[in-house]
Amino acid sequence: MLDLKLYYSKGEGELFNEQAPRQLAPASSEAELAAITVDDSVTYQEMDGFGASFTDSSAYLINQVLEPEQRAGLMRKLFDAEDGIGLSVLRNPMGASDYARDFYSYNDLPDGQTDEQLEGFSIAHDEEDIIPLLQEAVRLNPDVKLMGSPWSPPGWMKTSGSMIGGELEPRYYASYANYFVRYIQSYAAHGLPVYAVTPQNEALYSPVHYPGMIFPPEAQAEFVRDYLKPSFVRNGIGTKILCYDHNWDKPEYPLTVLEQAGDAVDGVAWHWYGGRPSAQTDVLEAFPGKEVHFTEGSGGEWIPPFEKAFSNVMRTGIEILRNHSKSFVLWNMALDENNGPAVPGFGQSTCRGIVTVNQQTKELTYTLDYYALAHFSKAIRPKAVRIASESSKEEIRSVAFRNADGSIAVVLFNDSGETSNVELNLPGGHAAALSLAPKSALTVIAK
Repeated sequence: MLDLKLYYSKGEGELFNEQAPRQLAPASSEAELAAITVDDSVTYQEMDGFGASFTDSSAYLINQVLEPEQRAGLMRKLFDAEDGIGLSVLRNPMGASDYARDFYSYNDLPDGQTDEQLEGFSIAHDEEDIIPLLQEAVRLNPDVKLMGSPWSPPGWMKTSGSMIGGELEPRYYASYANYFVRYIQSYAAHGLPVYAVTPQNEALYSPVHYPGMIFPPEAQAEFVRDYLKPSFVRNGIGTKILCYDHNWDKPEYPLTVLEQAGDAVDGVAWHWYGGRPSAQTDVLEAFPGKEVHFTEGSGGEWIPPFEKAFSNVMRTGIEILRNHSKSFVLWNMALDENNGPAVPGFGQSTCRGIVTVNQQTKELTYTLDYYALAHFSKAIRPKAVRIASESSKEEIRSVAFRNADGSIAVVLFNDSGETSNVELNLPGGHAAALSLAPKSALTVIAK
């Protein structure tokens, strides 16, 4: 007999609740059923997993504002696969991002000074809050994979002379490649292997209030091909290199880098702030064999009502996975009651963290993003392989995986305004009839 475990969300007060199959059975035996057919003979990508970012702000809030008992409980709920949701991908800024308490890189110098040999390189900043949390995450979940992405090189390497704006000076390409090597080696010394890096976060956007840099595709291709990858090879580093790290609406950028950098690039990293997830498939079809990763998507006050915000994560997450992504990573692991802290001069933040840590009261709140990630991460484990799933009703979105232990994980989202009854047809001739409320999410684990 097939054993089904069901997790169901149908509103702000009912999030990721475990249900028995009879609790979700259609009210009438004569109810019209939409068919969801899962076929494990058709396979796609292998998953690395789901996660978020220990930005400087997030790490500070969790490590310094929360009480030790709160912090320990939160880390279990984030990373433990049994007691929590088993997050397994962490994509961290290399230096300050918009969500940091101040501007910093790993090699800051007074104006006018340079350090091409990186004699002053140091990750001491990360050793206070970020690295202890990463070490605890890996202890709780040995499958955790770490990614690194810089918002800016050290200011002295750039045309602007600052972490804000500008471009990377070609004369510092070799130094910047060594900067990545030193970062990876320094993290490894703390027992933290870096699985993948991107050369630049959001390479086509130059913010005026926080670290950033324009990195044109031709320049990124040259940097990766002629400097970064050779530096990795010389130093025996197997860390993957993912290009682009920006929105779906400019696929010509990663296409250019992949064409010009070739085997030096392992894949493409994507964000959701523009375009459609199908861009992931379009680029993969042009360069088969390259990896697809989704490395940043933040929720926030621009999608204020609960239902729309929760629906956005579920709907988009399913489509990201159906378009071959090996990872699904949201943004800040934690923000405070004012959606911060952010770098000085940033202004009012509108982003939402996976959890909220109130700096005044120390209250810890799990946001809708935690529960939306739970629908994926709790069931779709590292090394799971995506398998085919098709729906007879367009509004019932689905994605399915076969886990390494043989269990089948299916995530369903009713994207309609009406209750929908579905027949879930699983491999081996097993079927289950289930009723989904409007805009509800259901995760099924079948063993």
